[in-house]
Amino acid sequence: MSRSSLAIESIPQATRAALRTLGDDLSTARKRRRQPLREWAKRLAVSVPTLLRMEKGDPSVSAGVYATALWLIGRHEALGRVADPKEDLAALETEILTARRRGVRRDRGD
Repeated sequence: MSRSSLAIESIPQATRAALRTLGDDLSTARKRRRQPLREWAKRLAVSVPTLLRMEKGDPSVSAGVYATALWLIGRHEALGRVADPKEDLAALETEILTARRRGVRRDRGD
């Protein structure tokens, strides 16, 4: 089994659901714009079957294709904010705990 297929098989269920939602939303955006599959596939530089897989949220479709589809609907800037460090609450909690531990050590005179 290749690394990529192992990576795809181990994608968490919540992530798969998010990709399905993204694909469905991109499909809706295309349809609302009355854009045929062939035209969007051409603009994305992919085949119609790949476009259909993307619209189903297939994790094997490249992130670049999803990103370009977001660009087609004017939402590419949102992609750049997805992993914004300011929104990373788990890292913030770790930093707070670390700071508190350091403060406790200093208060003891260490």
